[in-house]
Amino acid sequence: MFRTRGILFQFVAALFTVSLAVIAGEFFKPFNVTYDHRALILDGKRRMLISAGVHYPRAAPEMWPDLIAKSKDGGADVIQTYAFWNGHEPVRGQYNFEGRYDIVKFVKLVGSAGLYLHLRIGPYVCAEWNFGGFPVWLRDVPGIEFRTDNAPFKEEMQRFVKKLVDLMSEEMLFCWQGGPIILLQIENEYGDVESSYGQKGKDYVKWAAKMATELGAGVPWVMCKQVDAPEYIIDACNGYYCDGFKPNSYKKPTLWTENWDGWYTVWGGRLPHRPAEDIAFAVARFFERGGSFQNYYMFFGGTNFGRTSGGPNYITSYDYDAPLDEYGLLRQPKWGHLKDLHAAIKLCEPALVAVDSPHYIKLGPMQEAHVYGENVRNQDQSLTRSGSATCAAFLANIDEYRTVSVTFYGHAYTLPPWSVSILPDCKSVAFNTAKVGAQTSIKSMEFNMHLFKNVSVLRQLPSQNEFYHISKTWMTIKEPIGAWSEANFTVRGILEHLNITKDISDYLWYMTRFYVSEDDISFSEENSVEPSLIINSMRDAVCIFINGQFIGRAFGRWIKVEQPVQLIQGYNDIALLSETVGLQNSGAFLEKDGAGFRGPIKLTGFRNGDFDLSDSLWTYQVGLKGEFLKIYTVDGSERAQWTDLALDAIPSTFSWYKAYFDSPVGTDPVALDLESMGKGQAWVNGHHIGRYWTLAAPKKGCQKTCNYCGAYDSDKCATNCGKPTQIWYHVPRAWLRETNNLLVIFEETGGNPFEISIRSRSTNTICAQVSESHYPPLQMWSHPDVVKGNISISDVKPELHLQCDEGHKISSIEFASYGTPQGSCQEFSRGNCHAPNSFSVVSQACEGRNKCSIEISNAVFGGDPCRRIVKTLAVEAKCEASSSMDFSAMK
Repeated sequence: MFRTRGILFQFVAALFTVSLAVIAGEFFKPFNVTYDHRALILDGKRRMLISAGVHYPRAAPEMWPDLIAKSKDGGADVIQTYAFWNGHEPVRGQYNFEGRYDIVKFVKLVGSAGLYLHLRIGPYVCAEWNFGGFPVWLRDVPGIEFRTDNAPFKEEMQRFVKKLVDLMSEEMLFCWQGGPIILLQIENEYGDVESSYGQKGKDYVKWAAKMATELGAGVPWVMCKQVDAPEYIIDACNGYYCDGFKPNSYKKPTLWTENWDGWYTVWGGRLPHRPAEDIAFAVARFFERGGSFQNYYMFFGGTNFGRTSGGPNYITSYDYDAPLDEYGLLRQPKWGHLKDLHAAIKLCEPALVAVDSPHYIKLGPMQEAHVYGENVRNQDQSLTRSGSATCAAFLANIDEYRTVSVTFYGHAYTLPPWSVSILPDCKSVAFNTAKVGAQTSIKSMEFNMHLFKNVSVLRQLPSQNEFYHISKTWMTIKEPIGAWSEANFTVRGILEHLNITKDISDYLWYMTRFYVSEDDISFSEENSVEPSLIINSMRDAVCIFINGQFIGRAFGRWIKVEQPVQLIQGYNDIALLSETVGLQNSGAFLEKDGAGFRGPIKLTGFRNGDFDLSDSLWTYQVGLKGEFLKIYTVDGSERAQWTDLALDAIPSTFSWYKAYFDSPVGTDPVALDLESMGKGQAWVNGHHIGRYWTLAAPKKGCQKTCNYCGAYDSDKCATNCGKPTQIWYHVPRAWLRETNNLLVIFEETGGNPFEISIRSRSTNTICAQVSESHYPPLQMWSHPDVVKGNISISDVKPELHLQCDEGHKISSIEFASYGTPQGSCQEFSRGNCHAPNSFSVVSQACEGRNKCSIEISNAVFGGDPCRRIVKTLAVEAKCEASSSMDFSAMK
């Protein structure tokens, strides 16, 4: 008892210390940042920097400390984030720096973790974020044109950028004040659209750069993908590969602001996957060829909560196949493989910063070496070293197909295809980008009966073979079709969607009335002509109603819609529900893109020809009644007139549903399964989880096996073909109560809420496979005996490492073989060579523990099971929540 209380006291004391540091605002001894052509210079020292992209609004604030800690543990020196203008200034002059938009708190947490920060103010951010980060009210500023030499835009842009710089300065967050901010960015990928604006675009670049640097931030400014950045702004690279990039001046260092380690996803699209080996190859090549700052876009992608996803049609998840998944869990082997890579690069840092450029040597037709260090000389097409000065080398094989043996400094090295070997001492391989020793983690969404708190509840739960649904009791409200409030208005003609909604809702009703004569009905019957409603151009989605009845829908980006209709003699009411699914976030002239309908809307199939409805009287109604009554909140829900939903109810369109549920016990991330629904939006306890849509990806376009070799693009190694793009929707733990959580769903197309379930996400299977020929643990390079030369790093044995999620333990070993095992994770099998005690050795080392390590050596397994053969240890294990294991033991 005393020991427990002592540990608790230490934890509270540590938390209090961190809190004081955050409040005080000084996280480092104040230092300046400059740069030369080789690197950023922090406090007078060149640095090789690894940066992790983490966007604060895409996670609940309660998640931030863990995300930052996992980024640091993964080898990051820097956290990079955008500043999101439309989140911080939703109404002109009214600022929001609270909750998920508490950027000051986020920056201070970064500093308290001992990390630096790269703040990309923009204020255009792209980021697959709604309207590229611009507030929609910006469109309404008289005479405005975005991102060009336009006085109204420049005035608004400067006002926001100055607001952010002043705020950071007031909070003492720049490095020269003792804060973590070492780098800022103005604009974003403007080079992609600059030519669209002609000379005004060039003038705008110069103005933006000058404006930013005159704000007195005291740290360097960056422009990415901007080849004409002025001399005093660092131009940087974005892309899958940036090893060939050079800035536009020799006086500037080579920075990589966006390394796309995955890609974003659209509704109805496949899920992108970028192999860990290829990302590691790209990063290693970048530092090999003179790079000095590299940022993962994203290291954690997170979630587009609410209506923040950009578009059109980007999904709510912004997982991005990042090293930390949408829920903040480690994506293995990507996270672990990159952690090893970062450790290897850090071992090379003394040599990398010691010289201005590397020595190059050609090792073969598609093989090369870059060598960094003092006292390294070219001599007769080879390199020589003298003395004991620092030396680091990168050996690259850019052949996509062949493993090649090369000779370097008189030693032979085997290079797998499309790989880089890193030699921190120019002799021993610390890391090869194609040799993955990190574990593979298989995650699952599970309903675990052990998570429930009492036996009486447990007895009522389904068996493990049954599917657990969130509630057997649902209530419903029907959303009115068409006008529902006195706030509607009628004008002649078709108005642009955003000009009316100002993006306060996805939804806008367009309503008109059309008279059909008896003669028109006769013409249709006599000629077998079916009238059609034609919308010349539409985005993102439209639902069509005739006389209150739903008759069809369409979705796409500025597509033509042709919908057969059934009309009656007399007046017919036409209602079109225009929907946005994320505003355009990239490209030139964003302010002109708009939404809704373009061109004429007409009816065809009449005796006297087509009827153009464009100049008719149209009534407009913004949003949904349920939205404006806020029936998704706890208070609004209690005021609404809900009715019970029958179990056998026919799925209904345009309906609101609500139910209550208990939160799963524990700390694992939580998600809703909405596969049984169609299209709509979801809220939990008033928090807007986001849009949902069960559009399925094409059945073709996914590969059975993913070959990491060769240049990557977003279609390579895609997954999830033939399945809904997204069915799981993240609900942050911080938004949940222990019991009686309110779930509200707005469903557009008809779904079954009784099949909605809530699950916790965790790693349930972990595997690793490491051979005798693998490199030693990276941390051993810093071991005192290795540093002093008492032990050669080449004599240190490799190790296999396994680790479950926090709060979980290894519950069982499913497979273990030291010898020549075959297959891959979840498909391992014994080979001809197998140490009989493999299972017992691994079980004893790992079972019941959160993590374990096993040396890959004959001695550990009681002798050599097969001489003159390279042995491999392969292990598959199960992870289980510690509370679950304790529950099982009690039974």
